[in-house]
Amino acid sequence: MAGSGHENGAISIRPADNLAVFEVSKKPKKNKFALGCAMLASLTSMLLGYDIGVMSGAIIFIKKDLKINDVQIEILVGVLNLYCLVGSIIAGNIADWIGRRYTIVLANVIIFVGSLFMGFSVNYAFLMVGRFIAGIGVGFAIMGAILYNAEISPASSRGFLTSFPEVTL
Repeated sequence: MAGSGHENGAISIRPADNLAVFEVSKKPKKNKFALGCAMLASLTSMLLGYDIGVMSGAIIFIKKDLKINDVQIEILVGVLNLYCLVGSIIAGNIADWIGRRYTIVLANVIIFVGSLFMGFSVNYAFLMVGRFIAGIGVGFAIMGAILYNAEISPASSRGFLTSFPEVTL
């Protein structure tokens, strides 16, 4: 009985226990709901690229209609990134206050209002106000989408799902 290990205080390991320790864990199933929500939330990040692309095509007509010079056009086009930075800094606190999902909704409303301002602008100052409002909204959307994706995704696929907003930019 010296081989059993019970006499000298040692613990014996039975073959059934040994197999349970070395059992290969199964891959966690993908959460389709989290995947769908992450994809939809990430589409709001696409608005930054859309806003830049639309402005590049509209610059010819804006320059002719508002009679602005090249420096004003450069400022008009380039200032969106600065406004997005301001929006993303504010969005973190707003997201803590009202929640991530409602931050994305608020971002889309702000972008819509900014687009209306830009669409109905009659002078350069009004156009810059619309660009400022839309830039704040785009910053909100980028920050809100990343936060929302990080919170809704399971731990096994969090890195994959939080990279979606970068893909849609």
